[in-house]
Amino acid sequence: MNTAQAKRVLETALICSPQPLQARELRALFDDAIGADTINSMLGDLQLDWAPKGVELVQVASGWRFQSRPELREYLDRLHPEKPPRYSRATMETLAIIAYRQPVTRGDMEDIRGVTINSAIIKQLEDRNWIEVIGHREAPGRPALFATTRQFLDDLGLGSLDQLPLLDKDAHVSDMFDALAPPAQEDVALPIQESVVVLPDADSRAPEGFPSPPADSGNPQTPDPDPNPSAAGHLPLDATPMAKPDNE
Repeated sequence: MNTAQAKRVLETALICSPQPLQARELRALFDDAIGADTINSMLGDLQLDWAPKGVELVQVASGWRFQSRPELREYLDRLHPEKPPRYSRATMETLAIIAYRQPVTRGDMEDIRGVTINSAIIKQLEDRNWIEVIGHREAPGRPALFATTRQFLDDLGLGSLDQLPLLDKDAHVSDMFDALAPPAQEDVALPIQESVVVLPDADSRAPEGFPSPPADSGNPQTPDPDPNPSAAGHLPLDATPMAKPDNE
């Protein structure tokens, strides 16, 4: 099999796969007869081949996939007019805290936000497979430590946490929220698999700073509102993959 034929096999597999494919899976297409360096070289060639098109080949945490370009999202949305998932600002701020300060306990998150976090918020993020428990802190009660998942990186279109927008060490919660979910703009969109609606919080207070998480402590006094949707603006946080995983 020559290089052109191998590229054709590689391209077809990536287009037809419902999920990202890792390099070892791509090598398996050829019974490991083609080395990793050659696979990487062909992937680079495919990226160049597709550069002028509306679809791009990208590497995310789970592997390689084809997806539509973010700037075309507004047109693709017209084919799927159903309402996007709805998340409260409290939910997105909680996700941002976990993304930038992980691993953190629920007490850490509450100390940082200055409010009690509704259990429904944690469940919502777990159900979306964006966060998971990776261990327990050696402290009274052994509170669970939360971190983001590989699915979170895939949905954000990132290969690793190092690719998150950089923030100053003294960044506020609002800075982190803005970095993770920027306001909607006509030609700007983060490659998350589904658009989200960010809803206003009943709690309008924002912490003055964003300190490093302390040891787990008691719950603050002010509770978070239930993350049920009401009405708010639309954040186009998605570059749609060409094939969507079954579990989405």
